[in-house]
Amino acid sequence: MTKAILYVGHGTRSKKGAEEAKEFLKRVIGRVDAPIQEISFLELTEPFIPEGFERCVEKGATEITVVPIFLLTAGHIKEDIPEALAPLRVKYPELHVEIAPAFGVQERIVDAISELVRAAVGKVDAADSVLLVGRGSSDPAIHEAFSDIKEGVGERLGVSRVDVCYLAATTPLFAEGIEEISVNAAGRVWVVPYLLFAGLLLSEVEREVRKRRSAGQDILLIDPLSRHGVIQDIVVERATVSGKEESIVATANH
Repeated sequence: MTKAILYVGHGTRSKKGAEEAKEFLKRVIGRVDAPIQEISFLELTEPFIPEGFERCVEKGATEITVVPIFLLTAGHIKEDIPEALAPLRVKYPELHVEIAPAFGVQERIVDAISELVRAAVGKVDAADSVLLVGRGSSDPAIHEAFSDIKEGVGERLGVSRVDVCYLAATTPLFAEGIEEISVNAAGRVWVVPYLLFAGLLLSEVEREVRKRRSAGQDILLIDPLSRHGVIQDIVVERATVSGKEESIVATANH
């Protein structure tokens, strides 16, 4: 048996975001002991899933583990990636193809958020507020996940308020969320993108935060999650122990 790992990122129109994702995955590949490893993207950034899959086959793969680089389980994980793989499964029926799960809500990711905030701002005060900014999805499971993440971040940072907003597909949208938290904030506001990499979505957030800082608001944008080493660790685990599902809930006690 010759095992291959096919990493699947979301993809972005941003050249900077695409390069950041590829560099991140190259570092992962350097840590994973598998004879065949290929990078692909669901949309917007090449190579797409079929090309990455075919490269694995050309290199002699007899089994392929697909590792989605996605934080939460929603439509892309449930529908889009399986749909992209379906004709390839038919074309190569002898291949064993397995899809690893999305990262899910994990204690260590919520820990990473609090560590990124503290690294950026130093001491966090109880009067401070946090705005979590998600990509957004019409899948109701996303709201449930962010409810857990919100509670976990609040517990770790000890701030007076944690709000959630989204960049697309569901409400409250970012423009509403940042206005609401800014109007009512007692102290500083930390904007936390629940995103892995830079890209056009994050650029929108950066512009708004920059505008508000210029107007005198005490507000700061925190780095995307891939800047914390735990994300790389999780991808390495997904590639190494295929199908491993995390059962850690973000609000569990330490």
